[in-house]
Amino acid sequence: MVENAKLGVLEPPEQTNEFEIVHAKSPVFYDVYERKADLQQQTHYCPGCGHGVIHKLIAEAIEELGLQNKTIFVSPVGCSVFAYYYFDLGNVQVAHGRASAAATAIKRSCPDKIVISYQGDGDLAAIGTAEIVHAANRGEKICVIFVNNAIYGMTGGQMAPTTLLGQKTTTSPWGRRPSCEGHPLHMSELLSTLEAPAYIERVALSDNKNIMRARRAIRKALENQRDGVGFSFVEVLSPCPTIWEMDPVAARKWVAEKMIPAYPLKVFRDRKPEALAEAAPPQRPVWEVLDLPRETAESNGGTPREAKPTHEFNKLTVKVAGFGGQGVLLSGLLLIEAGMREGLEVSWLPSYGPEMRSGSAHCHVSLSKERIGSPLISQPDVLIAMNEISLRKFAEAVPPGGLILYNGAAVPADLAALPARVLCIPASSIADKLGSPKVANMVLLGALLEETRALSKDAILAGIAKKTGNTALFTANRSAFDAGQQFAARQHERGTGR
Repeated sequence: MVENAKLGVLEPPEQTNEFEIVHAKSPVFYDVYERKADLQQQTHYCPGCGHGVIHKLIAEAIEELGLQNKTIFVSPVGCSVFAYYYFDLGNVQVAHGRASAAATAIKRSCPDKIVISYQGDGDLAAIGTAEIVHAANRGEKICVIFVNNAIYGMTGGQMAPTTLLGQKTTTSPWGRRPSCEGHPLHMSELLSTLEAPAYIERVALSDNKNIMRARRAIRKALENQRDGVGFSFVEVLSPCPTIWEMDPVAARKWVAEKMIPAYPLKVFRDRKPEALAEAAPPQRPVWEVLDLPRETAESNGGTPREAKPTHEFNKLTVKVAGFGGQGVLLSGLLLIEAGMREGLEVSWLPSYGPEMRSGSAHCHVSLSKERIGSPLISQPDVLIAMNEISLRKFAEAVPPGGLILYNGAAVPADLAALPARVLCIPASSIADKLGSPKVANMVLLGALLEETRALSKDAILAGIAKKTGNTALFTANRSAFDAGQQFAARQHERGTGR
């Protein structure tokens, strides 16, 4: 205090801004949230919802650790479904329960990135139980944030695997009963029985002290991933005032008084990097996987991938379609194996019905000089249609300039005006004449290579030899392949189908 000479009273000293603290939105969030035309400064979360608090804790940790430009956030189906409107990060939206599976794929594809799987209790502990258990059991180097509010929030308040005993929901109106609905599922305890996880902790948003503990847990999980430690899992007990039909203050109190006794706060697993040291899975070179002679690989500079022969395309996509039993999926596998032998990036995505034979089947094949972002192909450069049903189903998806190889003598009259070039090859008839109806797919593969020159004949034949093993079967497949090449070459000379 200082004395005022004129008034003879004591006054407080002059205030300064030396220790001023300013609170601001983290730059990890977008400046505006463009989900709607109005209210672009607000999230869609209810007042008192724990998601907003958890989002802030994640954003602060990412900012402090300098990870914003290398983080990928995986959002599930649930109340947090619109997280990609809020986080200025790499964002991937996935199907219900599949966040940890998608996060696994992303991390393995981009090992230098920080991958966060953000999931609610219905998403992770119900629909996604298998995905999270196996990701944890493999020790995937991802960070999983598990929001446990003991109920399905977005879809109206059904009982969740984490709903407490006696807790009433829309699907347990008498309260959860062990004899009928079973006991609550304790995910942290369950995952801590596995050998691989590096870090598992349960925290709560019940008061400021526990919120700070949650902040430290989330930061640690991200640090672990940054340092390559392993699988990290943070379970957050979170209020859901709207579905619980409580005001926000009462909801936080309910977390403290009801949820924490049922789900004790605890560090279940915290292993240091040295404690997890183990032999990494062997990284086998392509020449070894494909049973190539080592001297051939070494003469090419180490592995066939380093030889990188010239290809006239940057990326070629092929869809092979037909009935189960026609060798549809095998054709795709032969293409990608040949691509691997020639140093290309490849992907193969099969799709088939439950029938062992005669059901529909198709596969997506990508051959590329660059990394492939997705195995899904909506407009293939080439369609191999092994039956009329497949031709009718997929032909119009092939763009102008593309190629359709059709197993038939002629295109049905009502499909004459297709955008792509069509080459009709009676592959089944050719295969019958060769004495083996099963090799029609090889006829079409031969025609494909003759038309596109995408891969070398030797690469395809090496794959056939590996798959068949039987000399007679290899001979039949090779004869069919040669026949397909010759048929396409003759059509080229005649100008047919071009």
